[in-house]
Amino acid sequence: MEVNKVTIHDIARALDINSSTVSRALSDSPRVAKKTKDRILKKAQEMGYQRNLLASNLRKNITNTIGVVLPRISRHFFSSVIQGIEEAAYQEGYNVMICQSLEQYEREKNIIETLAANRVDGVIVSISMETVDYNHFECLKSRGVPLVFFDRHCDIPGYNNVLIDDFQAGFDATQHLIEKGCKKIIHFSGPQELEIYKNRFEGYKAALIKNDLPFRSDYVIKTRLNEVDGIANTKKLLNDKLEFDAIFSANDVAAIGAIKCLNEEGIRIPDDISIVGFSNEPISTVINPTLTTINQPGVEMGQRATELLLKNIQNKKAPLKPETIILDSSLIDRESTGKSH
Repeated sequence: MEVNKVTIHDIARALDINSSTVSRALSDSPRVAKKTKDRILKKAQEMGYQRNLLASNLRKNITNTIGVVLPRISRHFFSSVIQGIEEAAYQEGYNVMICQSLEQYEREKNIIETLAANRVDGVIVSISMETVDYNHFECLKSRGVPLVFFDRHCDIPGYNNVLIDDFQAGFDATQHLIEKGCKKIIHFSGPQELEIYKNRFEGYKAALIKNDLPFRSDYVIKTRLNEVDGIANTKKLLNDKLEFDAIFSANDVAAIGAIKCLNEEGIRIPDDISIVGFSNEPISTVINPTLTTINQPGVEMGQRATELLLKNIQNKKAPLKPETIILDSSLIDRESTGKSH
């Protein structure tokens, strides 16, 4: 008899007992005497019985699976968050289903609907750059599926979040440039509809105001924060002959683009222009010059988001109050703002 073909009915026939008794014994029901239970378990092992966990879990309305939706796995920050999620989920016996929105709202919406239809126990999300409408998350809420946002969150009440203080991080990055003697600081900003980029921008603005430096709207460049944009926007700034002595980019990728453009134009970094990025991507340590950046605790963010989600899954019958966890970020001082070798 093939291992995967053995059923509870086969075990019941072999022992000449009722199949419902076998089912109860295999589910460790107190309604079955220990002696009978031991007999059934021994026979099940002998016959190579394998329990159908999926069917069992569906009957209990659980799948032991959590869905994760994020913009791009290729970004080091997001892959480090996944590491934290998988570590925490594995310890609690949960599987992880990872999906990429690729920064597209429609794709994100379809993924959320698919995860809900597949009855995942909970979802962890970092929203796409295109996401300004949050109605698609309601299908999770209406089904009682717990949801935790991380990094890029929605500024709406009733949800759990695990974040860094993006305002403070934006302030620290700008303050660092000011302390290095910079006065005319360009900001490469992400879409202002997203809370994290709005908060990083507000931090930048607050640092200027605190240091009695004028805020200039023409110094704020709205961008999708990819490398091509970083190169193109820096080239445009130079062509427009706009005077500036620093760039604070809301991510490392656009900052790397700026470095490549300035290097090509023969502009010295940091002597002529200083640069600060955000996220501490691995490339920031190998680009020339190395990039000063804000470090985000990706692994810890993943672990804390998973712990918060599992806590909510385990308390579904008595829902918990929404919680927002703020983690510390730190500035890493490298050559692009004048740190010596």
